[in-house]
Amino acid sequence: MARAGLTTERVVLAAADLADEIGFENVTVAALARQFGVKDASMYAHVRNVRELRERIALLASGEMIDKIATAVAGRAGKDALVAFADAYRAYALERPGRYRATHTQLDPALVAERAEYRRTAEVTTEVTHGMLRAYGLSEPDLTDAVRLLRSTFHGYCALEAIGGFGAPRPVETSWRHALDALHIALENWPRAEEGPRDRPAPFTPEHDGGTRQGPPRPL
Repeated sequence: MARAGLTTERVVLAAADLADEIGFENVTVAALARQFGVKDASMYAHVRNVRELRERIALLASGEMIDKIATAVAGRAGKDALVAFADAYRAYALERPGRYRATHTQLDPALVAERAEYRRTAEVTTEVTHGMLRAYGLSEPDLTDAVRLLRSTFHGYCALEAIGGFGAPRPVETSWRHALDALHIALENWPRAEEGPRDRPAPFTPEHDGGTRQGPPRPL
């Protein structure tokens, strides 16, 4: 029997908070049960196992992250949109490290298929990401190439910053600003692919939101 006051939403939110505190890989059903002061069995009324728990954290985090990015980008275009997107991405990655790590996990396709929030997040991700890049005049296949460049730059920078991987005395913030300036120049001067059938706007696929065929929607 489910413990009074516990809901799946409350359990998943607590698990996401725990991921930020102790690391996503360390979140278990037992650890979460201790947070609530209940036996492990009480958790299984809300999640089947640790894999489902972590998948639900991934869905929650992906939705949170793209909502913050969409809010930051709203009403902006060109470089302003790029900087707003990048800053919101970086802020979430650094402030919510466990959640951010969760967005890179693999998902059970059956769970994805039944979750309306996955479809919504995927749609918003595509709209925001492609809208920002099309302002630079990009279409397929250049759009996919640009997404890959931005995603690898943002993720790589945030991952290194999170572990103190930048040892030079130059301020990390200064390097970040210069990196965004360089990305803006690169997007404005993108080497266009030859025109052909593939230059039509592509339909949504997990590749375009930076995910994998079994991954949660990710901004870039």
